[in-house]
Parts: sequence; C-alpha cells; structure tokens
Amino acid sequence: MMEQPPWLAAAWIELGQREVRGSADNARIRAFFRDVGHPATLHDEVAWCAAFAGACLERAGFASTRSLMARSYLRWGQEIESGHFGAVAVLSRGSDPSAGHVGFLLGETASHVMLLGGNQGDAVSVAAYPKTRLIGLRWPQTVPQRADASTVQPESAPAIFAEALAHVLEMEGGYTDDPHDPGGPTNRGVTLATYAAWKRTLLTAQTHEMLKSELRRIPDDVVREIYFQRYWRPAFCAEMAPALAFFHFDASVNHGVTGAMRLLQRAVGTDADGEIGPNTRAAIAQLSTEEILARYAEVRRERYRALPHFWRFGRGWLARVDKTLSRARALVSQRSGDAEDTQIPSTAEQGKGSESMVESTQRPERKWWGQSITIWGAIITGLSTVLPAVAPAFGLDITGDLVREAGEGIVQTVQAVGGLIGTLMTIYGRMRASTPLAQRNVQMKL
Repeated sequence: MMEQPPWLAAAWIELGQREVRGSADNARIRAFFRDVGHPATLHDEVAWCAAFAGACLERAGFASTRSLMARSYLRWGQEIESGHFGAVAVLSRGSDPSAGHVGFLLGETASHVMLLGGNQGDAVSVAAYPKTRLIGLRWPQTVPQRADASTVQPESAPAIFAEALAHVLEMEGGYTDDPHDPGGPTNRGVTLATYAAWKRTLLTAQTHEMLKSELRRIPDDVVREIYFQRYWRPAFCAEMAPALAFFHFDASVNHGVTGAMRLLQRAVGTDADGEIGPNTRAAIAQLSTEEILARYAEVRRERYRALPHFWRFGRGWLARVDKTLSRARALVSQRSGDAEDTQIPSTAEQGKGSESMVESTQRPERKWWGQSITIWGAIITGLSTVLPAVAPAFGLDITGDLVREAGEGIVQTVQAVGGLIGTLMTIYGRMRASTPLAQRNVQMKL
C-alpha cells in the first residue's frame, strides 16, 4: 500500500471547496491565504493554487514558501526526477515566464499528470495536465524546518488554558491503540499522525514503530505545546469568556478545530462555515454564556450520535459532554454569578480586524439601582418637567397658588434648572457606568 504524505491528507480534506461568485467569499479558501501569511488577501477570486499548496504543507507541519507565486516552489525543498506520490508539481501557464500552477502529484499517464490542487476549475479538485507543462517536481528536505519560529508559546496563555488542558487530559486518558478508533495509536489525546506532523517527520512504514515508541513516552511540555499551538490558538479560545473557552477547547480537541467551530456556529445560529468571523462574533455576543453552553452541548451530542462508531464509544462521548458542560457551568458561577460573562466582541466593538485576539475582561458585581447616578438624573428630569402637569391629580396645586405667589417666571426657572441638572446627571452617569444593575425590594411607608 502506497504511504500518503501528511500534506496530501490535509489536501483531501478540502476537496470540493469552490469559489463563491459575486462579492461573497468562501471562508475556507480565505483560510488558505491566512495560513501562509496573507490575511489581507480576502477574495477567493485571487489566484490561490499556491496558497492552497502552502496551507496544506503548513497544516502538516512543513514550511511552505509562503508565496502566492506558483513558481516559488521551484526553489522549495529538493528536486526529484521521478514522480513521487504526493510530490509538489509545478507547471507552466501560458507564455508568461513568471506565471504557473502548483499542485500535488497523484499519478501520470503517457501524456498527462494528475494533480490534486486548488484553483483547478475554481475549486479544489483533481485534474489532468499535459506533461509538456511540467517544469519541476519537488519534495521536502529530509529535516524540514518549522513553519514559524515566532509562534506564541503556551507560557503566555491565560490561566484558563491550564484548567482546560487538565480537563482534556483527564478525558483523553493514557495510551490506547484501539483498532476501532480511526485515530489509531493515541497517547493523552495526541494521535500518532499529529505527533509525526509535530516532529516534522513523515509517517511511513519505516518510521511508524519509532514514532509509536516515542509517542508512548511523550513529555509533558510537548503535550502542552501541541495542545496550545494546534488547538487553543487556532480555535480562538483566548477571545472567549473563560467558561466558553473551556468548553470550546474540549470540543476542538475531540471534533477538530474546524469541526468545533462549525458546531459552535450551529449553536449560536450562524452559517456553519468553520471560521469565526464578524457574524459569528456578533451572534455569540447576543447570547449569555449559559445559553451558548446548553446549545453547544446539544449539538455535540447530535454530532456524536451521527458517527458510525457511536455504538462503541457513544456512552463515553456523551459522558464527556456532560462532565465538560458541568465544569464549564461551574466556571460561570465562580465569576460572581454573572450570567452575562464576557463574550467575543463584534468586529465593530473591537475596532480591529475580525481575526484580532481580544483579551476577555470580567464584569464587576451588580449594584442596586438606587446607587445609579443615571437613574436619579432621569428621576429629577422627570419630576421637574412632568410633576407640574400631573400634580393636580394628587391634590397639589403647583401651577395655581405657587404661580400667583412666586410668579410664573420663578416656576419656569425652577423647571428649567431641574431639567438641566437631571439631564446632566443622566449623561454623566451613563458615561461613567461600568456595573450592571440589580433589583432590590424597597418598602415605603406613608
């Protein structure tokens, strides 16, 4: 059986992704640009074959050229002469010596090469190209380099990451190699394929046993870094309220980052495109953490029940959801009982791009409405302007004797001053307000 390189496995996942006509864009294609360092390139009409190839390499743990030029791969890795399954194939395009196309080699005939690539018929597809266009076949170096040496380290993660990681490790358990588990050999939730990609080592028949032995003894710091870099950061957990981050991180580990994002989007009622953007942020901001958690848990249960291995693992999967939900709800309660725990702000609220990382801040305790300058300002304004009109209904003749004795001008002055003071108190109170109000029973005796 021919061994599939990890970048090709990443490419197959995207098979069928297609450009969206008009002003809209396919978020999955936009993600290819982001993965190779071009977040400003937002439109899927931009030539994206090199972005797709680079994204697949990066996701498999190999450094790409991070260029949007297909011919940049003529200088990548090492040149090979014969066709390797999964090799990076570079083709010419027209008479322009700078133009080209890049994809992954699947096979060949006497006259054509078969490529799995992006932007082939405006989609990720398998297509045949004349061999006369083939100008290079490339393969990664024996010891591949890290794609990004400047990545944020787990030491910079918020405290909730440590708590969420401890929970995930408890749920995942130790080493397993269940033949019914599609993940294969797994230790502390890290699959053999994930470990191989993290080491930048191809998982082949020759390396399988060596990597499997290393996986059994995987160090704590490696486990922590893998979870932080491959799940916590890509899932945007740092942007979320602690309780939601806790639940979403567990889902990202168990369903995959993109799968968890889609489940979260289903929970909050947005299009499940697998990418947290402005619409998803706005939907999250409109719901309480408690409500999101309840919905999120239910869509996870639905997802598990639809899996073919539910008969074997279903009871454990559902128990995991219940325990994760219970612990996430406890985190909500720990934060002063505030059911409106901080959510991901909308793009407009952030004042930044939809991909910016926003640090969550905890809201303070609620206060009694009687302590609110805003409310007292509104009361004074109302009394100053409304009381003269309604007072006669309560037996108070403010506009009669008072006007005759003090003069109509004085009453108007009192009303104007009172209204001005009340309005200023309302504006000032609203500007300085930072604490939500709570109800308090008040008894009045006459």
